[in-house]
Amino acid sequence: MIKPDAIGRRLCGEIVRRYEVKGLKLVGLKLQILRRDLAERQYAEHAGKPFYEDLVAFITSGPTLQMVWEGENAVEVVRKLNGATSCREADVGTIRGDLGLNTQNNLVHASDSKATAAREIALYFDKEDLVEYAMPDGQWLADTGW
Repeated sequence: MIKPDAIGRRLCGEIVRRYEVKGLKLVGLKLQILRRDLAERQYAEHAGKPFYEDLVAFITSGPTLQMVWEGENAVEVVRKLNGATSCREADVGTIRGDLGLNTQNNLVHASDSKATAAREIALYFDKEDLVEYAMPDGQWLADTGW
């Protein structure tokens, strides 16, 4: 997910570009302002924590861009590209390391596992919203084990 701060700073194209050049395939995309109930389901595991209300208020404060990416080890690849949650701790070369300004508004969200990804994708997309197609560069992206 691209969060409201990244959209407000006009960073969507740069963020999407980073996932694409890494070889991931975009199969779902949706721009929306999250309703509070949807934001609460997104961040249910944080309910009751001191930062929860600020998190929900932030994520519902403006447009977000939900995305579904496919590729070999997609969850791990996206999390590595995103960088550490705190932009001050994120490595140079990551989205948060290069573009982040603070920890609260940290530009992007990524699922932490395949199971979480499945749950989060179902929050935002119906099965027919996801597009299956072949990429012509697939032969270059396959891990040959070298």
